[in-house]
Amino acid sequence: MKVVVIGGTGLIGSKLVGKLNEHGHEAVAAAPNTGVNTLTGEGLAEVLKGASVVVDVSNSPSFEDEAVMDFFRTSTTNLLKAEAEAGVTHHVALSVVGTERLQGSGYFRAKLAQEELIKASGIAYSIVHATQFFEFAKGLADGVTEGDTVRLPAAKIQPIVSDDVAAAVGRTAVGSPVNGVVEVAGPEAFELEEFIRMGLAAHDDPRKIVTDPQATYWGAELQEDTLLPGPDATIAETRFADWLAQQK
Repeated sequence: MKVVVIGGTGLIGSKLVGKLNEHGHEAVAAAPNTGVNTLTGEGLAEVLKGASVVVDVSNSPSFEDEAVMDFFRTSTTNLLKAEAEAGVTHHVALSVVGTERLQGSGYFRAKLAQEELIKASGIAYSIVHATQFFEFAKGLADGVTEGDTVRLPAAKIQPIVSDDVAAAVGRTAVGSPVNGVVEVAGPEAFELEEFIRMGLAAHDDPRKIVTDPQATYWGAELQEDTLLPGPDATIAETRFADWLAQQK
């Protein structure tokens, strides 16, 4: 089947396109650098011709509250309209475990708005909620660093490698629409502090890591289990320590 991957040149998108093509599907990477812009609508009608499935793994270039909300609302509205006109029968979107519990954050408010547009579109859909990626440990630390200190809330996290996310999204894309949310997570839960400590240590990063009751996660307050998947989540196999060892 023809599968159009919006954000198809990014971390997840490029892996997804490769996996789908390996399995005999016609996967097309759609992104501004391939002439497809969901914010303006440029190239959408052309790339969606003959597509059965659209997978949206795109992300906002800005995490500022107003900008990220505008990105997800505008791009999703344009994309769903073009899909309806093209006869696309399955819309798949990648989102985040705990989105509905993280509404203190402008980013996650925007992701929830995206999900609500999808659910109201009338197009059969599947939303994949993934936990935080292994690859983003440093970026997460950078966002909460003050001087040489990383301040983290007390919470648990069950991270996953991007390859396993791409595989889960690919399986969802070629399956029947679930018209709901499926979750995917890594095999181990860590204290957030432990996850970041392991990620930074692997890069000989000397920053000090502390748990701070006042710290937030992208602006949202966390409970211990806010970032954890539910009992029905699909659990991937790749362990964080094994992945870190392969990066050296």
